[in-house]
Amino acid sequence: MDFDRFSSPFFSAVFFILVFSRAEAYDYLDPTGNITLKWDVISWTPDGYVAVVTMTNFQMYRHIMSPGWTVGWTWAKKEVIWSMVGAQATEQGDCSKFRMNIPHCCMKNPTVVDMLPGVPYNQQIANCCKGGVVSSWGQDPSAAVSSFQLSVGRSGTTNKTVRLPKNFTLLGPGRGYSCSQAKIVPSTVFLTSDGRRKTQAMMTWNVTCTYSQMLASKNPTCCVSMSSFYNSTITPCRTCACGCQNNSTCVPSDSMIQSVVGLNTPTKDNTPLVQCTKHNCPIRVHWHVKLNYKEYWRVKISITNFNYRLNYTQWTLVAQHPNLNNITQVFSFAYKPLLPYKSANDSGMFYGVKFFNDILMEAGPDGNIQTELILQKDKNTFTLNKGWAFPRKVYFNGDECMMPLPDDYPYLPNSAPKNVIGLSFVISAFFLLELLAFW
Repeated sequence: MDFDRFSSPFFSAVFFILVFSRAEAYDYLDPTGNITLKWDVISWTPDGYVAVVTMTNFQMYRHIMSPGWTVGWTWAKKEVIWSMVGAQATEQGDCSKFRMNIPHCCMKNPTVVDMLPGVPYNQQIANCCKGGVVSSWGQDPSAAVSSFQLSVGRSGTTNKTVRLPKNFTLLGPGRGYSCSQAKIVPSTVFLTSDGRRKTQAMMTWNVTCTYSQMLASKNPTCCVSMSSFYNSTITPCRTCACGCQNNSTCVPSDSMIQSVVGLNTPTKDNTPLVQCTKHNCPIRVHWHVKLNYKEYWRVKISITNFNYRLNYTQWTLVAQHPNLNNITQVFSFAYKPLLPYKSANDSGMFYGVKFFNDILMEAGPDGNIQTELILQKDKNTFTLNKGWAFPRKVYFNGDECMMPLPDDYPYLPNSAPKNVIGLSFVISAFFLLELLAFW
């Protein structure tokens, strides 16, 4: 075989696209993170079955925030939903063929949303009715589950005649998730409340949904700025970090905020309404190297909300830095290390203390939260030179933030600026050429 023909730029580009289009949903900080939809058929009915659908968020630091999740699928045959508990279909569809009992939903492609808190008890089941808000597994595993029950008719009534739904979709609350086809798995085993008897589902199938930031948004949704005690220069977020600003879609900082249309009115996909800035990001994370002790060093992290439309509930912040393996104390935030691999301990998740600062308020005077970290030095690696004290990557609510360019990081006062170094190189080269010409 002639392998040389695959070395052309065209085939290299095709290979690059194929590889990275398959890998874009892979998160190396959370390699097993996904949202799993499990369907358990718990009983048969004269024309179908009753199933409990359980959504479990196995993602360590990406949660589903208000206005919550939306699940959809396509029926394989002519199924209808007779009734639902713990959730509801957004549309009933055309049920004119039915005379007596009218189904809850006759749509071929039903769309289901969670019930709001406070619904009557006869419409609830366990882990339902939270407005579609689901915590991340790393924050609170007990709140990372959401469930509902549905009675399906005009379907099969045995394991051999039931056809699995197809084309599952998940909005959480916006785009970003891609779902697999349903796959039959071993039936779920349930334990009774007294713990003395086990029961088993008639049939179980799973659907796995994974997140891709590229699918969710064409631009980043947050950016990082930097500063330090040893340099008076502040490194701002990169210009157009989250897309170049459009004055028709952003709010000038000196405008009359009360007159802005869309203020305090979240959309279904949480489209932001941001303050006009050079970076045009809804969220800015600022990392400040505050103090340098003999055995420790101190960092201040500030998160600023420039979005006038949204409060970020149960937010998460993930930072990657080699010294996070020696973190000593965190003030006002909760902290949990992320250990995706046994060989590395350089990533950690920060989130708000419940009922204290777990809500990042919308843009304005209250749209800012802060913490400080004390880290113990590793004398073999610690340095303030070449930007080592700043994070390698930062994520907010599971989305990677745009970092400044490495050359823009705050530098130590005794290191020459890069423009001075470049000028010195040009002068040296000039004199060298003159010397060679003389000889």
